[in-house]
Amino acid sequence: MYIINFIRGFFMAVADSVPGVSGGTIAFVLGFYDKFIKSLRNVVSKDKEKRKEAILFLGKIGIGWTVGIILSVLFIASVFEEHIYQISSLFIGLILAAIPIIIIEELDTLKQKYIDAIFTLLGIVIVFVITYFNPVVNGNSGIVSDIDNVTFGLAVFVILAGMIAISAMVLPGISGSTVLLIFGLYASIINAIKELLGFDFSYFLVVFLFGVGILLGIVITIPTVKKALEKARGKTMYLIIGLMIGSLYAVVMGPKTLEIPKDALSIQTFSIIFFILGIGLIIGLQYLKIYFEKQEQ
Repeated sequence: MYIINFIRGFFMAVADSVPGVSGGTIAFVLGFYDKFIKSLRNVVSKDKEKRKEAILFLGKIGIGWTVGIILSVLFIASVFEEHIYQISSLFIGLILAAIPIIIIEELDTLKQKYIDAIFTLLGIVIVFVITYFNPVVNGNSGIVSDIDNVTFGLAVFVILAGMIAISAMVLPGISGSTVLLIFGLYASIINAIKELLGFDFSYFLVVFLFGVGILLGIVITIPTVKKALEKARGKTMYLIIGLMIGSLYAVVMGPKTLEIPKDALSIQTFSIIFFILGIGLIIGLQYLKIYFEKQEQ
C-alpha cells in the first residue's frame, strides 16, 4: 500500500508541475479523489483515529508528491523553453483526454440541472479574460526572477497566483501550473524554484512570495472549494470543465509568456506525436487505476 500511495503522489506532482490536468484530476483518474479530499478534511478532525488515518495516508502521498515535484521541476526547467511547442502539444493532449473522464465520472451530477451548463461558459470566459489581459506578457514574465524588480503590485500578483494555483491542484480540472501559465508566471516560477534548489538564493523572494500565496490558499481557498463541491457540486463541475476548455487557449498562448517570447502555438508548430502521447498518458493512468483497485481488494 505504501508503494501504491507513493506512486499516486508522484503522478499527482508530475501533473501539478506541468500546465494541463491537475493533481486532483490524477487522483480522480486513479480512483482515490474522494479519499484524498476526505483525508484533507480529517487532518483537523476532533476524532483522533480519523486524524491519524488521514495524516498517515496524506504522508505517504506527500512523500511521492515531494519526490515527483523536485524531479519534474528540474527536468521541465531544462527543456521547457527549448521544446515549448512539443510540450504545449503534450499538454493539449492531456487536457482533451481528461475532459471526457471528468464528464463520465460526474455524469449523474451534471445531468441533474442542465441549466448549470452556463457555468462552463463562465469558466471559459474567466480563463480567456485573464490570459488575454494578463499583465505579465510579451516576455515581461521574466522580471519576477529579478529581486530588484519585484514591485509591491507584482508581489501581490505572485501571492494571488499562488493562492489560486494551490486551489486548482486539489480540484479535478486544470493544474496549478496551468493557472500560472494563464497568469504568465509559469516559466519564471519553475525557473526560480530550480535555481533555489541549486542554492541560488537570489530567487528566494519570488519563491517565498509564491509560498505565502500557497499557504493562504490552503487556509482560505481550499475550504471554500471543498464547500462548493459539497453544496453546489453540479455548478462547480461545470465551471471546472469550462476552466479546462479555456485552458487550451492559455496553453496555445503559453510561448508568448516566456522570458524570450515566442509565437503562439500554431498548426505549423503543433506536434501530433506529443499530442497523442498526452492522450496515451491519461489512458495509461486509467489502466493503472484498474491495477491499483485489484491490489487493494
